[in-house]
Amino acid sequence: MGKEMDRTAVRDGIIETIVNFLKSDDGGAYDVQEVASGEITLPVVDKDGNEFFANVIVKIPRGTRSNGSYIPYDGYAAAEAYQEEKEAKAQEKAIKEKEKARKAAEKERKKKAKETIKELNKKGLDKMIHEEDSPNQYLDREITV
Repeated sequence: MGKEMDRTAVRDGIIETIVNFLKSDDGGAYDVQEVASGEITLPVVDKDGNEFFANVIVKIPRGTRSNGSYIPYDGYAAAEAYQEEKEAKAQEKAIKEKEKARKAAEKERKKKAKETIKELNKKGLDKMIHEEDSPNQYLDREITV
């Protein structure tokens, strides 16, 4: 048996284990069907009663090509890179949420300030600042030429 056949046998063994578990009472007794080499499907129902299918795919990655050969796939490195990517996205999302909350608070502050100014104007702030009954618009210290 060659290397590819060995890997195919491992993949098929994993699929068989998953199928046996899903068909058992412990796994939920699903109606599991094989749809392709290394792929199975099972009908599922969401919380609203909508029916759809979930596919499970098992693949054995070789790695990446480099100068006519393969650099073997490293699942640990891939998992670590994925975790780092998830953390970076979570941090980015948190920063965006914080900025959104800051902008909303600033908008609310400005809205309250405008309302306060309108309320003060209704009470006569404009009249206090611009006294209409004063004939001289200049201060006492100002000299006109």
